[in-house]
Amino acid sequence: MKKIMILGASILQIPAILEAKKMGLYVIAVDMNPNAEGFSYADKKIVVSTTDTEKVLEEAKKNEIDGIITIASDRPMTTVAKVAKELNLVGIDECTAINATNKSKMRKALRNNNVPIPMYFSVSNYDDYIKAINKIREKNYRCIIKPADNSGSRGIRLVDNYDSENLRRIYDYCINNSNSSTLMVEEYMEGPEVSVETISKDGICHVIQVTDKLTTGAPYFVEMGHSQPSQLEPSLVEKIKKVAVDANRAIGITYGPSHTEIKVTKDGPKIVEIGARLGGDNITTHLVPYSTGVNMVEACIKLSIGEDINLKKKLNLASAIRYLKYNKGKIKFIYGLNEAKNMFGIKDVILVSGVNETLNGIKCSGDRSGFVISQASNPKEAISIAERAIKTIRFDFFNQGEMN
Repeated sequence: MKKIMILGASILQIPAILEAKKMGLYVIAVDMNPNAEGFSYADKKIVVSTTDTEKVLEEAKKNEIDGIITIASDRPMTTVAKVAKELNLVGIDECTAINATNKSKMRKALRNNNVPIPMYFSVSNYDDYIKAINKIREKNYRCIIKPADNSGSRGIRLVDNYDSENLRRIYDYCINNSNSSTLMVEEYMEGPEVSVETISKDGICHVIQVTDKLTTGAPYFVEMGHSQPSQLEPSLVEKIKKVAVDANRAIGITYGPSHTEIKVTKDGPKIVEIGARLGGDNITTHLVPYSTGVNMVEACIKLSIGEDINLKKKLNLASAIRYLKYNKGKIKFIYGLNEAKNMFGIKDVILVSGVNETLNGIKCSGDRSGFVISQASNPKEAISIAERAIKTIRFDFFNQGEMN
């Protein structure tokens, strides 16, 4: 029996664990959280940080694994690359992993290969931060600030006013969310946002689907919905696909998945960022299979253990996901859950938060409390079904008196 090591055992990795089990593989899950939900589905659990390369490599050797993957997280990518290299397994190389996880190096690789990107500066101190903001403003662009090495919308802020007190506050907030104390000061790109889901094999990048994106907007830009296929003009979708393929080539992805985020600006499609992994937010685990019939998780697992893959589309449908919006407070009751689950076209309804939990607002993807996923014949219908279902789920909160 072949053995696969999956880095991460959170709820995001469960689809990969289950898929690997269904394929008859022996699954070794790795996570620093001893209570990670995915451990209960794996054959073996290893409580180690997925970014602790030496310990993961030691365990990989000890368990004589045949493949290693992570499906929806950027942080373990360098570990995946190093283990794959050391054990002669299929995977991206270390340079590509760094290009895909460090926004500064990513931008540099894209720029060097003439892939369209926003104006940007990589800064590691306050003086350079202010200089970068001034240079971008000279071009009449707004500024957005991001940690160079984080994900899930953590630490991102749009500059809404440029007085010194506010700029300092934004700098402190963003730098506190950066592991390397490096920030990206970028042109804020105006326009629709999409993501492109791809898998590369033997240096050929195959576009599986283009996903429309819905976010909270400023100041945190948390993703609150996705739908497939994109509703943009077909000619524009083709341009978007080309930019994504060029971006994969620029950062060095020749094997495995990628999730490329793109803004369609007045100057054309520009790269927001690219990850050398499957898209999170249930995009590749749920939306892609519901709209195309392509099982990208299975394909990535097969690639990692050296097996052939089939990326031919089996469906020509649409799918959508919408996340719950809510007020702050402690949950007293939850209404409408069964009603949403029984709606025509609804495929999945998941609640992350429950009764007696306190919600503090949505500042990053980890703050979202639940979602619904739909399938239909076209994206407009899929979106309509998902939005109808999400509105039926309601939280009743304790009032202040009841909490005392």
